[in-house]
Amino acid sequence: MDTGKLFAKAEMKRVRDSFELLDHDYTGEPRLFFENAGGSIRLKEAERRFFEVDMVPDCDGRNHKTAKYLKSLVEKGEEDVRILLNVQGGAIATALTASQVMFEMVEAVIENVPGNNVVTTLLEHPSSYDSTEIFARQTKKELRVAPSNPETGGCDADAVCSLVDKDTCLLNVMYASNISGAVFDIPAIVKKAWAIKPDLYITVDAVQHAPHAVLDLSGLSIDGVNFAPYKFFGVRGFGMAWLSDRLAKLPHSRLTARPENYWKLGSDAPAQYAMFSSILDYVCGLAENQKETDRRKLFVDGMAKIVLQERALLYHLLEGAGDASGLRHISGVKVYGDNPDLTRRDLILAIGFSNMSSTQAVEEYLKRHIVVFDRVDTSLYSKRMLHSFGLKDVVRVSPLHCHNLQEIEQFLKATQEIASL
Repeated sequence: MDTGKLFAKAEMKRVRDSFELLDHDYTGEPRLFFENAGGSIRLKEAERRFFEVDMVPDCDGRNHKTAKYLKSLVEKGEEDVRILLNVQGGAIATALTASQVMFEMVEAVIENVPGNNVVTTLLEHPSSYDSTEIFARQTKKELRVAPSNPETGGCDADAVCSLVDKDTCLLNVMYASNISGAVFDIPAIVKKAWAIKPDLYITVDAVQHAPHAVLDLSGLSIDGVNFAPYKFFGVRGFGMAWLSDRLAKLPHSRLTARPENYWKLGSDAPAQYAMFSSILDYVCGLAENQKETDRRKLFVDGMAKIVLQERALLYHLLEGAGDASGLRHISGVKVYGDNPDLTRRDLILAIGFSNMSSTQAVEEYLKRHIVVFDRVDTSLYSKRMLHSFGLKDVVRVSPLHCHNLQEIEQFLKATQEIASL
């Protein structure tokens, strides 16, 4: 079993020094922030770079030095999107949120591509599920929804692709669950779906998965992928997506003088692009061979180390750290979607307590200066997914690679206390 590999001591220190508010909140009060699936701990350099560029009042569409500099930041940021995903060409779309970009991509496909049905899954974020449902209804196309697998916390490729046929115009699916952390087998889903319909449009929500994995869309027939820098150590207020050439050319909202594949409305925000590039700089800086000049290779190497660090943290959360028992071994605690194959999971867990509700458990964690999140079926962001698992509520636990084994032990000891109340 692949149980990951923790950072070496010196590297762990360097990583931790790179993040703001890692062991305390904005008032200086100590706390452990295990709620990164809601919005990650911030990279210091991302915040610094955003502030530095955002102070510049100039517009990038002018013919002087500062304007050209700002334009270069946008161009570099767009190239870094392609490096992140390992894609060529296509178009970059941006908005205030990744949810907005998803709505725009889904609308363009469903409104303009022939077919009488669209396919998605029960586990999708509301921006993916609702956009698919809304535009399917408006165009009188059948909405087909794949079930979840409560054992793994994800959706099986066969279950998804069994709904695809030659009349499907769009398959809209997420990369990983934002409740269970289960990673979907996107390569298998794409391959099986295209075997049924070779020109099928496929869009993927990578918001939750991108900060935890090496993404590689090369060789995959995917037409649109969205992600959010604020869940990737960056700043809120910016959603990004890459669109294939054919999706980018579908009718969509744009200024008429712009090229048909242009997806951005209004002025660019160079500070956001600079912030995003600083995230890739950080990941590339983790690579072993700093003499390498290929940015994609550096990114893959650095991201692979993050993946192994997080897998090791996940393993210790489940099996134990220091003197603390793991979640699998604490009486009164249940880990949902507990797939034994850790390579199919991001560093996100859904747990429950036999002695109290998830909301009560979250309050108990707060008393111990630990921040986690209760996903409950009264929330529009949780109900559909939880009910698909046969659950009403869970505690979502989502650390980040910058956390260490001592913090895992601290969390597990707090969990043992709560379970014993």
